[in-house]
Amino acid sequence: MITNEMLKTRQMLSLEQKINMSKKRIKQWLNKFGVNGCYISFSGGKDSTVLKHLVEQCIKEDFRFRGDIPSVFINTGLEFPEIVEFVRTQENVIEIKPKMPFNEVIKKYGYPVISKEQSQFLSEIQNTKSEKLMDIRLNGNKYGRGKVSDKWKFLIDAPFKISHKCCDVMKKNPAKYYEKETGRKPFLGTMVQESQLRRQKYIKNGCNAFDVKRPNSAPLSFWTENDIWEYIRKYNISYSKIYDMGYNRTGCMFCMYGCHLAKEENNFQRMQKTHPKQYNYCINKLGCGKVLDYINIPYENKQLELF
Repeated sequence: MITNEMLKTRQMLSLEQKINMSKKRIKQWLNKFGVNGCYISFSGGKDSTVLKHLVEQCIKEDFRFRGDIPSVFINTGLEFPEIVEFVRTQENVIEIKPKMPFNEVIKKYGYPVISKEQSQFLSEIQNTKSEKLMDIRLNGNKYGRGKVSDKWKFLIDAPFKISHKCCDVMKKNPAKYYEKETGRKPFLGTMVQESQLRRQKYIKNGCNAFDVKRPNSAPLSFWTENDIWEYIRKYNISYSKIYDMGYNRTGCMFCMYGCHLAKEENNFQRMQKTHPKQYNYCINKLGCGKVLDYINIPYENKQLELF
């Protein structure tokens, strides 16, 4: 069990100290499962790019580990074209795809809005027949948790379906199929600063979650975004040019999670400038525009309106 104080201390370490600690965790994982029993979950983003470099360095440095470790890229069809282009320049990458495209996911389950937690709660309210679950999602459990935020309760009566299933169908399920077919265990490039859920998992399991249903190693857990960029500069690692176009995060292009938190232009407003074809498909063909309108989140770029 990791304490909050231990996590704070580790986040304050120098980059060199973090590299050494992460390498120890990586080698522990490789020692347990072997190179042939592991893979790198590779999204093409900056975090997984650093992870890939770090894991491959460990294999080169340690005579106990021999062979090439595959990097698995799940091409959901929602990635920025710059991400796909970058991924296909990297070595030892396996590309897999989900069984269901995004337009069918939102038609069957609903749109991903606000956050994964809130969209799950909203989906359960829209679909459950359980009065007990309905009460929890509306009013919270005995600790006041597990409910739809008061701010978003108006979405219960939204004229469209809401769901958290998108990530499961398009990312988690393909990874699970790959792991079942190969028996390989993943290295993940996740960090605790990205969400409370990831923080909780790290506190409980540390970097290497050996004794969970889906064993996984997240050796960058205690790193920060600044560490990632410092590592990239230090080792002169190539990365996707999407980051030089104003994007800080490079997940699915059409994901609406967190776009209400943008202080200036959000990803949809930026996408209208940088990727107008994908923007038009998302806003008009997939219907994300009507969803964002309902939530009162802007998606048109004000600078473009001036011309």
